[in-house]
Amino acid sequence: MENQNEYETWEEMIDERILRAVKEMGFETFSPIQEQAIPCLLSGEDMIGQAQTGTGKTAAFGIPALQKIDPDLKKLQCVILCPTRELAIQAAEELRKIAKYMHGVKVLPVYGGQEIGKQISGLRGVQIIVGTPGRVMDHMRRHTIKLDHVNMVVLDEADEMLNMGFREDMELILGQIPNEHQTALFSATMPQPILEITGQFQKNARLVRVAAKELTIPLVSQRYYKVKSQDKDAACIRLLEYYQPALCLIFCNTKVKVDELAEVLKKNGFRAEGLHGDMSQHQRDVAMHRFRAGSTNILIATDVAARGIDVDNVEAVINYDIPQDIEYYVHRIGRTGRAGRTGRSFTFASARELYRIREIERVCHTTIEEKKLPGASKVLKAKADNYLEKAWELHEHEDIELMKQFLNSKLEKEECDILELAAAMLKLQVGDKGPEIEVDKPVRREGFRRGDGRRDSEGRYRGSRERRGDGDGRYRGDRERRGDDGRGRGDRERRGDGEGRYRGDRERRGDDGRGRGSRERRREDGGKPKDLRRDGTERGIAFARPKRKRKE
Repeated sequence: MENQNEYETWEEMIDERILRAVKEMGFETFSPIQEQAIPCLLSGEDMIGQAQTGTGKTAAFGIPALQKIDPDLKKLQCVILCPTRELAIQAAEELRKIAKYMHGVKVLPVYGGQEIGKQISGLRGVQIIVGTPGRVMDHMRRHTIKLDHVNMVVLDEADEMLNMGFREDMELILGQIPNEHQTALFSATMPQPILEITGQFQKNARLVRVAAKELTIPLVSQRYYKVKSQDKDAACIRLLEYYQPALCLIFCNTKVKVDELAEVLKKNGFRAEGLHGDMSQHQRDVAMHRFRAGSTNILIATDVAARGIDVDNVEAVINYDIPQDIEYYVHRIGRTGRAGRTGRSFTFASARELYRIREIERVCHTTIEEKKLPGASKVLKAKADNYLEKAWELHEHEDIELMKQFLNSKLEKEECDILELAAAMLKLQVGDKGPEIEVDKPVRREGFRRGDGRRDSEGRYRGSRERRGDGDGRYRGDRERRGDDGRGRGDRERRGDGEGRYRGDRERRGDDGRGRGSRERRREDGGKPKDLRRDGTERGIAFARPKRKRKE
C-alpha cells in the first residue's frame, strides 16, 4: 500500500477501527508483504507467504484475522501457531494493539512454562489464541481449547517450527480443524517438508513472495545490555552520564514512552526533548531546531517521527526499545557515525528479548556485542573527570583571581584543608554514586537438572549433544529436549530432516513418543499421567488422523 489510491481501496476493505489503531501505532504505509498478503487473506484464499523476519508479517495476517472475528461470538475463531513463547507473546501484543478499538475481541498467548491453570481460566471467551504447538496440543488433550468455530489458522515462522521438531504437532492440530477454514502459512524458506504441509492442508494456496532485502549495517559500534524493563530509565541515565555524548538520539516504540522518558531525563538535569506524531508541526520544528543547534542535546523519538531527522554529528543512538521491524534498527543506528565520524549504538534487551538481538545479527550479518552497564563508581569517576577537565580549562584561560581571594578568605577563617574543600566542592557538583543495576538473567525453569547441559549465549540451557545447526544463529527455543529417562537430549536424535524431536516450550516428548513429561503432568493434574497413544493422543479422546483438505 505504497500509493494513495491503493490505500483508499483498502480503507473500504478494512474495518475503520482497525485502520485507526494501525495509524496510531505509527504505520503510514504497508510493507511489501502486507501489501500483497492482506487483500489475499481478506478474500478468503489460502496463502503461502515467503518473507524474512522483520518485514511486518504479524500485521499481514493479524489485520485479516481481526477483520474476520465476530466479537459477539465468545468462541475460539482463529489459531496462530508460533515456534517460541517470545514470538507468541510479541504477536499477541501486536494483535491487541491492532484490536484496540474492537471492543469484545479477546486475544491470548498460550505457551509452555506458564501455569496451566492460569491459562485455562484465561481461555474463557477468547476468539484468537497465539500459541506454541506443544502447549496448544496440551490444551486440546484437556479439552480446554475447542476448535469447532475456528475459521482461520496461521502458521508463523513455519520453517523454524520444523527445525524445532514441531511437524507432527502442526499436522495433528491442522487435522482437527473443521474443513471449512482458511490457512495461511508464513516462512522465510520453503524446504520440502513445508511444501508437503501446504499440499496436505491447503487448497489452491496463493504464493506471495517478497524478496529478502539486503540490510547493511553502517560502521557503528554496536552493543547491547541485558536490562529489566523497570530498569531501563536508570540504565539510560547511566549511559548518558558515562559517555556524555554531545548529541544523542533515543528511540522508543511508543509516544507515551517518549513523553515519560523525556520527563525523567529533564528531572535528572539533562537537556532532553521528545518528538512524536501527536505533537503539532510547530512543536516538532522547534524540537528539531533546538537539537540541531545543540541547545537540546538529547532527542527522544519514535521511528515515524524520526524520519525527517538529518543531523550529521549524532554521537550515539540508544534503542530504549528494540524495534519491531529489523529495517528500523538499521535506520536508527545509521543516524550516527556519519561523514567518517565514529558512532555508537546501545540497545536495551530483556532476557526474553535476546532472540530478537540474534535475529538482527542473522538478517543483517552483523555482531552486536554484549556489554555490562558501567558500574556506579565508574559513572561517578567519569562525571568527576569531566568536571575537573572543564575546571582545568577554565583555570588556563579565564581570570580566576577573585575566586582565589574568596577561597583564601574561607580557608583562613575555617582553617580547612584545601584538598578537603576541593573534594567537597567536587561532590557537590557530581553527587554520590547511585545504586547498581542488576543484569536481567533468565529465570531457571522448574524441573531442570544440574548437569544436563550448559547455558548458551541466550541464557538457555543446551544439552550435552547440542544440535549442530547450519550456523545461521537461529533461535532454538527455551530448553533442549529431554528423554523420559531424565537425560539431556535423546540419544537417538534424528538429524537433517527437520523432524528431530526438539521442543522449545517445555512441551517435550520422550523417545517412546509419549506427550508431555510425566513429572509436569503430575504437578498440574495432581494425579497419575494420562494414558497416551503412540501418536501423542490420549486414549479415549477422539484425535483423528490429519485430514487432507478436499480439492475442488
